[in-house]
Parts: sequence; C-alpha cells; structure tokens
Amino acid sequence: MRFGPAAAPGTDGPAIAEDANYADLGTVTRTCLELTASMLDGRDLPDKIERLGSFVAQWAQDGVPIDTIHQSIHDGLELGLDRVVSTMTIAPEAGGRATEARLDKALANCENLARATKLIIEMLDRTTATVSAAYVREARTAVTEHNIAVATLTSALLAGHPFSTIARECGIEVAEFYHVFVLSLQPSAEATSAPDGTQAGRRMVHRIQEELAGGTAGSALSLLSVDGGTVLIPRDVMDSEAAEELIGSLSRTVEAAITAVATLAAPEQIPTAAAQAHELLTMAGKLGWAARLYRFDDLALEYQLSREGFGRDVLGSLLDPLDTHPELLRTLERHIGTNLNRQRTARLLHVHSNTVDYRLKRIGQLTGYDPTQATGLWHLRAALIARACDPL
Repeated sequence: MRFGPAAAPGTDGPAIAEDANYADLGTVTRTCLELTASMLDGRDLPDKIERLGSFVAQWAQDGVPIDTIHQSIHDGLELGLDRVVSTMTIAPEAGGRATEARLDKALANCENLARATKLIIEMLDRTTATVSAAYVREARTAVTEHNIAVATLTSALLAGHPFSTIARECGIEVAEFYHVFVLSLQPSAEATSAPDGTQAGRRMVHRIQEELAGGTAGSALSLLSVDGGTVLIPRDVMDSEAAEELIGSLSRTVEAAITAVATLAAPEQIPTAAAQAHELLTMAGKLGWAARLYRFDDLALEYQLSREGFGRDVLGSLLDPLDTHPELLRTLERHIGTNLNRQRTARLLHVHSNTVDYRLKRIGQLTGYDPTQATGLWHLRAALIARACDPL
C-alpha cells in the first residue's frame, strides 16, 4: 500500500524541479515537501535520501539556513501523514451499527496508520542525519577553502610577494592600510598541563579566529599557531581605540594572557613592519613585560637601543657583574616589568618585599648604578634592553 500522494502521470512520484533556484526559500520549501512526500511509498528510499543530500549541499552553498531545510523536511512529513490519515475516515452507518466488514476496515486502517507512522519516524531519522551531514560537510569545505585563501594571501603580504593576482583569485580586497598585530599567547597553567593540551591549543586558536572574524566583519587576515602569530586588520574597519579593546577581548575569550605589538603599514610595508614588531615582541618576552598591547610609538626608544653597534655592546656589559648572581638579574627584570612596584615584584618572585629591597641595593653595589635612582635605573633598563636584543 502506498502512503504518499498520487504520482504525476508517467512517473513514480511527484515531479521535482531539477533546475530549482536554490536561493529561493519558496523553492527550498516546495522541493523538500515534494521529495519528502514522495518517500512515503517506501520505495527507492536510499536513492531519494541521496538525492536530498545533493539538494542540501547546493542549498548550503547558497547560504540557505539549515533550520529552514529541517523545517521544510518536517513539514513534508507532516503533510504526508495528514494525507494518510485523511484516507482512513469511515462514515458511521445509520443507527450507529458496525458491520464486521467495517470493523475489518477500521482495523486495517489502524495497521496502515501504524506502518505509516513507523515509516515516517524512520524517514525523519534518516533525513535529519542526511541533511545535517551534507550541510556540515559543505560548510566545512567552504570554511577550509576560505581559510586556505586567507592563509595564502596573508603569507604573500608578509613575505613581500606580489599579491594582486592572489587577492583577486581569493576574492579578497586588499586594504589601503593595515593594523599589523603580532601576538604571543600564554595560556593558563591549567590549560598547558591538561591532558588534551594540544587540542586545547587548537581550540584557542579557533576561538581567536572566530572573535577576529566577528569583530572585523570577516576582513581580518591571520596566520596563527598555539604560540601566537600575525594578524592584519584593515584600518577602515578598526580604529586605534577598538584595537586596544580587541586584544583585551581576545584575552578574555581564550582565557589566556596575550602580549601584542601593533603598528600601521601599507601592504608594501607589511614585511618590514611585521619583522620589526616581532623583534619588539621577542624583546618584551625576554624582559618579562606585562601582557598587553604595545604600539610601535611606545617602544621607539627600546627599538633604537636594540640596534646593533658598539653602544649596545657597552650597555649590555653593564650587567656583567650580575652574571654570577642570577637572582639579582631576575629581580631587576621583574622590578622594572612591574613598573617599580615592590609588593608586586615580591609576589612574582615569591619573596618578602624586604628581600626585594636588599637585592636592589646589591645590584647598585655590584654594577655601580642604583636602581632606586632615576639615572641608575635608566642605565640598568637600557642595559636589559640591549641584552635582550643580543642576538634577536
């Protein structure tokens, strides 16, 4: 017994448009209704399920929401069940008497309804799985293709290679100027010690990419790993204040400390700007600076002190007396990194604040430069920067 609607003349089921306009939601709904209702005869179910999957893949490419497709499938099954039920009504005989034949027919209707219901539940299970799998597969393919395009263009910009053709092939418009961010990610101790630390790192990178896409309308270009990387954001979609907020938002999203250096550059200047920013980021890490966003303007002095030459060598040698006292060198780094906050320095070193005072005094005695005085502190800080950049 067939449970579906009557077939079109000369066919095994309702006609379904092969050249449907997939972007038309009305067509999506009608096609789902027709295809689902045609499954109710129980024949050629695997072929029809496969056909549904091909439709879904096309709709996913056209941006039709998956909930629209699922709702249309459910509507089709509901329509089919309604048609089955509509054929089972039995008008009562005069006087309300029920003959044996009518009882047999009622029983047969019940059996048919049970079979139809079972078939619909089976179809719902299979179509839901097919729709979800086909949609997710197509979405993943689209995401992969986009990520490859972004990575290709970003690599070309960072390497200084010709990028116009790549950008055109990728369908990405190159901005006139970019905020160039270089990032260093420091996950929490709990995250790094977790059994699935590698997988957690990948999830962290994925969340950063999602946050960047959402905050820049998908215009951010990035090359990221679990340790950090480079992000290019068009100046037109983000001002300086928003850039500050972005780093804080990323840090909160992934629950990790993020140190970043940012500068502004035209596409042709990106390789040099990124290289300079990475130098400063490396120096910030060696000096133990606080995790936050640093702009190139903030670090002009440090950048100049990091240039090779006799002056840098002399500055670095000021700390030679501390080479045999690593605890003193570490204390100096932390003290400057905390902006001369004794209590915070003591907490970071797990010592008493009086111990910090004693060590600072010893540094002055050994080097000849008092870290509690402006002139001595300036020389010692410059020496730390010179040492941090030798070699970069």
